[in-house]
Amino acid sequence: MDTIIVLDFGSQYTQLIARKVRELNIYCEIHPFNKIPVLTSDVKGVIFSGSPYSCNAPDAPVPDMSGIKGRLPLLAVCYGAQYLAKWGGGIVQQSKIREYGRANLQYIDSESPLMKGVSIGSQVWMSHGDTIESVPSNYHCICSTDNVKYAGYQIEGEQTYAIQFHPEVHHSVDGLTLLKNFVVDICHCDQSWTPESFIEMTVKQIREQVGNDRVILGLSGGVDSSVAAVLLNKAIGHNLHCIFVDNGLLRKNEFENVLESYKDMGLNVRGVDAKERFYGVLAGVTDPEKKRKAIGKTFIDVFDDASKEVADAKWLAQGTIYPDVIESSSVKGPSQTIKSHHNVGGLPDYMKLKLVEPLRSLFKDEVRRVGRQLGIKQELIGRHPFPGPGLAIRILSDVTPEKVRILQEVDDIFIQGLRDNDLYDKVWQAGAMLLPVQSVGVMGDERTYESVVALRAVESVDGMTADWSHLPYDFMAKVSNEIINKVRGVNRVVYDISSKPPATIEWE
Repeated sequence: MDTIIVLDFGSQYTQLIARKVRELNIYCEIHPFNKIPVLTSDVKGVIFSGSPYSCNAPDAPVPDMSGIKGRLPLLAVCYGAQYLAKWGGGIVQQSKIREYGRANLQYIDSESPLMKGVSIGSQVWMSHGDTIESVPSNYHCICSTDNVKYAGYQIEGEQTYAIQFHPEVHHSVDGLTLLKNFVVDICHCDQSWTPESFIEMTVKQIREQVGNDRVILGLSGGVDSSVAAVLLNKAIGHNLHCIFVDNGLLRKNEFENVLESYKDMGLNVRGVDAKERFYGVLAGVTDPEKKRKAIGKTFIDVFDDASKEVADAKWLAQGTIYPDVIESSSVKGPSQTIKSHHNVGGLPDYMKLKLVEPLRSLFKDEVRRVGRQLGIKQELIGRHPFPGPGLAIRILSDVTPEKVRILQEVDDIFIQGLRDNDLYDKVWQAGAMLLPVQSVGVMGDERTYESVVALRAVESVDGMTADWSHLPYDFMAKVSNEIINKVRGVNRVVYDISSKPPATIEWE
């Protein structure tokens, strides 16, 4: 399969590059700049991402280009362009006019294969404090803006291109055209990365990996685990044993509703009530990372016990997707990891099961497309994402059954309100957070001192970036009023209007 490799230098836009390439039906992977994979014959080109670092900084990321530059087509974006210019002997320094936001291309080399179809005046998105002042003599300028002479260049005699703007963001009007020029015309990638091809390839890989062994899959009722289950069922049929665990951290009535929704899907599903087990390990735990790790370990223990009830089970399947993998890795080492994911990585030595993750290479929107191709009903495909650790990371303090009850009631009113007002499908993800804050209120003639909840609704494509949803004021007023009137223990509702980045979607 033709592949494009994106080397990540820490840019907030790196994931968008990969997504845009995949929109062109070309497979693309992201790797940290300091962990370059083996460049097999399937790799047709490489893209350097931007970075929050200056290439002049003492700790600037420095890639090993020995197997890339001059051997494979290379597109360097922003930091990548500045690094290549400096590496070749050019001058990069802090810009006198810091260029952020929209700009327009005033010069374009019409002969450049990278710029084919990009017109004079085309809007691009800049985001850099440094700029390229000069380039080596064999670096040929292919585009400029009023303020940035070397907005783009090519190294003569090589298929090495560089641009100081971001083609991956939608503000760059011809960005997708430029990326297509690179991956299709310059790298000669075959545009065959489709849901159909993924299903065919993955079913074959599962059969080769698993053989006639039995597989246990932890279902959650969400999109990822449901699509993983149908894929595995297509590959190995009755050898798949699905388990849905009630960890006590699900949405209101979720356990019963999810089991009911799976009845007509031909899956072998068993429910396990493990609420008290999870409440026990979470008692008194307030640190979000410790919560995640405690929940992850308990899930493993529960499935380890369940596997002993399935004779000769040898594999544990999980609905891990690509953003889980990306967010659990780091460009600059583990200290920079945003959060750990309990379904990413290996299994403990004591567990006898091996791991199979059929969706590990997909973004969320790709998972949904695969699910539709598999014929999964829209009720499941259209569900909002829900965090693996459940309501535990939406309770910003220690977890107790009473706090879970409060949050379940609040969440149910909010989500049902979105459905009733035809807003659910316009929102990518929504939920409520129970804050470790009490506030004074008045109910009737009595003073109250009760909990505060924060509502969160965002619009996104894959969760890597997100903006807060501008829900109607009258809807928010109605939901707030209903929560305060109906949920014992809550007397104040607030709404989170933070975007990602800089915030994350979940609060923990």
